[in-house]
Parts: sequence; C-alpha cells; structure tokens
Amino acid sequence: MVVHLNPASGVPLYVQLIEQVKHAIETGVLRAGDQLPSVRQIAEELTINPNTVARAYRELEHEGARLKSQYEQRIAQAQTAAYAAKDVILQDARQQREKILGQARDEAAKELDQVRRDITDALEHEKRLADAEVSALARDMVSKVLGRSVA
Repeated sequence: MVVHLNPASGVPLYVQLIEQVKHAIETGVLRAGDQLPSVRQIAEELTINPNTVARAYRELEHEGARLKSQYEQRIAQAQTAAYAAKDVILQDARQQREKILGQARDEAAKELDQVRRDITDALEHEKRLADAEVSALARDMVSKVLGRSVA
C-alpha cells in the first residue's frame, strides 16, 4: 500500500492516513485479513511521528469496532424481524389449515348425511319390496291351503 500525505493541505496527517487506508479497503488494495504495515514502518516511510500513525490506527480500530457493533446490531434486528415474520407466516398457515379442514369437515358431514339418507331410503324401499313379497307368498300359501284365490 502506497501512502502519500500532504502536510500543507490543512487536513491533519492522521486523518489523511485514515482516509487513505479506507480508500485502499474500498478499492480492494487492502482486504479482510491483510496486515497493515507496522506503526514504525509507516512512520519511517512517511517521516512522521509514530504517535500520528498510532493515532490513525487507533481511530481505524475504534471505527472498525463501532462498525462491527452496528453490523451485529443490524444482524440481530434482522434475525428478530425474520423470526417475527416466520411466526406471522406460521400463524397464518395454521389459520388457513384450520379453515380448509373446517370446510372439508363440513363437506364430509354433508356427504355423510346424504349417504345416510340414501341408505335409509334404499333400506325402506327394500323393506317395502320384502313386505310385498312376503304378502304375495302368504297369499299364495293361503290360496293353496284353501284351494282358492285370496285377494
């Protein structure tokens, strides 16, 4: 990483160093896990006080910790929102399931009632046929015993 500071700019050197490190991160020159040059190495290369470099590094570290904390808070908020959304979706699904099951139960009960009526009607019809058949057989038997036709 090449750093160029401008002491005449009016911007404190540590701020310039911070901005250049941030720019190196944004442009991909520095990536996660990359080691920054040591305080002594940067101070010697730029011929500045090591305390200036140390201050820039502390500020970067502090900002990184702050950003990490904000990131973790946002992750926690997103997880909380996701769990809440999941609960709402599950509750809605349960309500839909109960509604569908209720409709299915009602339809099944209607069908069952109709089947019961149909069976009752069929049994009554079969009973009438059986009664008529028994009556006809009884008449035939009585007619044979009496030797004459009985109405």
